Amino acid sequence: RPFPVFPGNINLWDDGGNYSRGHWLTGRAANQSLAAVVAEICQASGVQDIDVDALYGIVRGFLPEGVGTARAALQPLMLAYGFEAVEREGRLVFRLRGAAKAEILDAERLAVSSALDGDIETTRAPEAETVGKVRLAFVEGEGDYALRQAEAVFPDDDSLTVSQTDLPLVLTPAEARGVTERWLAEARVARDGARFALPRSTARLGAGDVVALQGVQYRIDRIEQGEAGLVDAVRIEPSVYRASDAAEERVIPRPFAAPVPTFPVFLDLPLLTGTEVAHAPHLAVAAQPWPGTVGVWSTPDLDGFALNTLIAAPAVIGVTETPLFAARTGRWDRGEPLRVRLSNGVLSSSTELSVLNGANVMAIGDGSAEGWEVFQFAQASLVAPLTYDLSVRLRGQAGSDADMAPVRPAGSTVVLLNGAPRQIELALTARGLARNYRIGAAERGFDDPDVVAITAAFRGIGLRPYAPAHLAASVNSGGDVALSWVRRTRIDGDSWESAEVPLNEGREAYVVRVTAGATLRREVEVTSPSWVYTTPDRAADGVTGAYEVSVAQWSERFGPGAFRSIALTA
Repeated sequence: RPFPVFPGNINLWDDGGNYSRGHWLTGRAANQSLAAVVAEICQASGVQDIDVDALYGIVRGFLPEGVGTARAALQPLMLAYGFEAVEREGRLVFRLRGAAKAEILDAERLAVSSALDGDIETTRAPEAETVGKVRLAFVEGEGDYALRQAEAVFPDDDSLTVSQTDLPLVLTPAEARGVTERWLAEARVARDGARFALPRSTARLGAGDVVALQGVQYRIDRIEQGEAGLVDAVRIEPSVYRASDAAEERVIPRPFAAPVPTFPVFLDLPLLTGTEVAHAPHLAVAAQPWPGTVGVWSTPDLDGFALNTLIAAPAVIGVTETPLFAARTGRWDRGEPLRVRLSNGVLSSSTELSVLNGANVMAIGDGSAEGWEVFQFAQASLVAPLTYDLSVRLRGQAGSDADMAPVRPAGSTVVLLNGAPRQIELALTARGLARNYRIGAAERGFDDPDVVAITAAFRGIGLRPYAPAHLAASVNSGGDVALSWVRRTRIDGDSWESAEVPLNEGREAYVVRVTAGATLRREVEVTSPSWVYTTPDRAADGVTGAYEVSVAQWSERFGPGAFRSIALTA
C-alpha cells in the first residue's frame, strides 16, 4: 500500500485507523530508533564510550540545522523525547526521564551543612514565572510533511505569555501534543525545588539520579562535593513521562494535481493611482490549479535568466461573449450589458459612488501588451457559472479613451485590476527593448517544461500624456482656422482646489499634425494650447476639401502622447 495514501485515505482503506496500533511496515521502513540516532551523533563527534541502552523511541525524521556541536544536535531530541545525558564512571549515559527508580532517602540520615538553613530547604518559584501555555512547531509526519504547530495550555491559565519552540523533527500530531503537554506539566511540577546535603555513604548518587525524600521524588540537578554533597534538586512526577495513549488523527493527503502551464497576460497600462512605476508593465496570471506562487524570470537574451517578480495571487481573467461598442467618456454608459466569462474568481456590484471612488476597475484588450482600455462597472449580474453581465460603465478611464476602439468584438480579453496583476521590474533604459520572459511555478524554476516563454517590449504607457480635451476650430473672415484645446494631466488632476491641473512634463509643448487622406501635410510644435492654420499655409500644403487636424501633448520621455483629432473642410 502506498504511503502516506495509506493510512491517510480512509475512504479507500477503512482499516487506516488501525495503522498506529498495527504492524504495517508501510511508511516505517525509514524510521530509526532513538538510540541509533543518538549513537550516530556521538560517534560523528568522536565520542565513543557511550551507553544508549536505556533509550526507547522512534525518530521519524530529523534534520540538524547547519554545522554545529554534538550537544546542539542532541538538544532537539532531548527536548522532544525527554531524555538526559549523565556521566557515570567515565561513560556518557543516556536515559529517559521517569525511567529511573527512585532511591529512598531517610531525612534523619542526611548530612548537616552550614550552607543550609536546617536539614532541608524547599522552595517554590512564583506562579508568575511559570509559563501557562507552550507551543511547538514541527514537521507533520504521515501527510504532506508540512509545518504544523501543537499547543498545550492549563485550563486555569489566563496569561498572555507563550513559550514557542521550533524543532526540526518529523512528528505525528498526537506525538507533538504529547510533547507540549509533558513540557507544561514538567514546568509546573518543577516549580518546587529542594536543597539538602548527602553523606559520603551516598557518593554513588550523581546528577540525573532520582531520590525520594519525605514522600516527594526529586531529580538531582547539581551536586557540589565537599565534606558533604550539597544537592540542588527539582521535584518530578514519574507519571508525567508515561507514554500517552491518545489516538492518532489521520492526515488526509491532498490529491495530486499535475503541474500545468500558467496563462500570463502583459498589460502596458496608464497610471491608475499615480503611485505606480510609470514605465513598468503589469502582469496578470491565471492557472487551474493555481501553483502557489508564480515566478517571472527575464533576460535580454536567451541566457542568464534571473528572477524578476513573484506573483502570489491569481488574477481574474476572462473573455467577452458580446461586443463592446465605443461610448462617451465622463458619462455613465448605460448601453447593452457586456457579457464576460471568467476562468476563475468572482465579480460583484458596487454603488455608483464607490465606482467613482475607484471600485470595479477592469481592462479590455486583444490580449497583446498594448491597446488596453480601462473601464469601470457598477452592476455585475451572474447569468451562468463564472459568467457575468456588466452594465452601468465608465469608459476610457485613466486616459485610455485614446485606446477605445469603435467596437471590441466578442472574444476580447478582460482583466480585473484588483491588485492581483503586479508590475514587473523593468529598468527605464530597457523601455521599448525586447526582452525574454519565462513565467511559471516559482518552486519549479525557469527551466521547467511547463513555463511559458514570451518575448515582449513595452513603451511605458504610464508615461504617455493624455489626449487633449475640447479640441475646437473656428474660421475667421480671412479663412484662417483657429484651433484651441484644453490640456489634461496624468497625475494629480482630480483636485478641484487648483485653477489649473499640474503639467507633469518638463515643458508645455504640443505636436499638431495636418493630414489629408493618408498623407501628412504639415507637422508643427507649439507651446500653448492653440494654433492658427492660416490660408497661405493651407495653400502651401496643397490642402483642399476634407482634411484632419490632430493634436497631442509632447513628453520629453515618451514623445507625442495620445492624439485628439478634428475633421475640417477647406
